[in-house]
Amino acid sequence: MTPHTPSLRDADLALAAEIVGNAGRIAMAHFGTATARWNKADGSPVSAADMAVNEYLKGVIAAARPDDGWLSEECPDSEDRLSRGRVWVVDPIDGTRDFLRGRTGWAVSVALVENGAVVAAVLGAPAQDRIYAAGAGRGATLNGKPLRVSALNTLDGVRLPIDQANMAAAYWPSPWPGAAVTKPNSLALRMAMLAADEADAWVEGRSVGEWDVAAASLILSEAGGTLTDRRGEALRFNQPTPLVHGLAAATPALHGEVLARLDHALKLFAARRRGLAA
Repeated sequence: MTPHTPSLRDADLALAAEIVGNAGRIAMAHFGTATARWNKADGSPVSAADMAVNEYLKGVIAAARPDDGWLSEECPDSEDRLSRGRVWVVDPIDGTRDFLRGRTGWAVSVALVENGAVVAAVLGAPAQDRIYAAGAGRGATLNGKPLRVSALNTLDGVRLPIDQANMAAAYWPSPWPGAAVTKPNSLALRMAMLAADEADAWVEGRSVGEWDVAAASLILSEAGGTLTDRRGEALRFNQPTPLVHGLAAATPALHGEVLARLDHALKLFAARRRGLAA
């Protein structure tokens, strides 16, 4: 496949920024209203706002980039995307629970993936008046201003976007020696907090959809953060089964310790499951 020139990458990022801004306005028209809502088969909530944003994004991308593939949380998956060198990975509203509760911790997430790697990403949190953006090799910004992760190099004072009660939960090898900070329902926004030096680390043991983290993964890495799956492996996108198996995100100096603490917790959970099964 012919590599894309910087000018085309710029156009892709500009397109993503434009449509995320428009999608945010669509979502805000529903925000704080009695918009229709229901539960999907897995029990997670979805609303008319999710579907309206999804329809808008899919329509614009299909018209502007007809040769590209598509992967969205709110669309049936298709193997067609696996044959495409470029795929748009979208979460129309990441953090639907916060959206439906009238809280601000939700976002519109749009990422362009080329051959497994995110090359352009925009994450819009319109209820917070925030637009995060990143291009591969070009850095990350928040409302146009450059982002950089914190310089914290010890767990002392670490900030995590988790519930306060979980800071000293029994599944950690020891309590986190820091503070819990705001925890948006959006997984992408938790990662963006690290990029914006509003948190220093975050872990997720569950497998999550690629759409949950694709855009935020580039924003965090371009801001200087380190992100892997729960095995310590780099993330790859547009996989046949579009799941990311756990996450360890942190400043570079902390990532090894953060990953080790996640591994400890997961092994403890696994041992408990084996005990229950026995």
